[in-house]
Amino acid sequence: MDRRGVFRGALAAAAGWLSAARAAASDERAPMKVVYHLSDYEKADFVLHNMRVHYEHATVPTTLALIVHGPAVRAFRRDGSGVTQERLAGLLKRGLSPYVCAVALRGQNMEERDLSPGFQIVEAGTVRLAELQSEGYLYIRP
Repeated sequence: MDRRGVFRGALAAAAGWLSAARAAASDERAPMKVVYHLSDYEKADFVLHNMRVHYEHATVPTTLALIVHGPAVRAFRRDGSGVTQERLAGLLKRGLSPYVCAVALRGQNMEERDLSPGFQIVEAGTVRLAELQSEGYLYIRP
């Protein structure tokens, strides 16, 4: 085998190694971003439970957001259900980004001081929902 043959063989081996490395890198799954949409008061605990399960069973790094509007804002009264408060606190520790609709707060005769701690208030929950989806968040409405 002459020098050109050795060089070609080495070049082919390097190209194969590079191709295999690229394939392995593409098999790695990207982090997941998911937004949960909650407007039904009676589904609040169910949705918070689903989000806890999501964090526990995700196989890739996961970012969760929660959009709350409509009658569901009442489920997050500061003086509300202990279960709801505990579940929300646990999710906040895991990195949950919860948003609540200011229009819905006013519609339910609530003010910011009535709300459980940790929420970011946005003027319109559905607008924030659309923004998150445009940023690549997957949409779940249980």
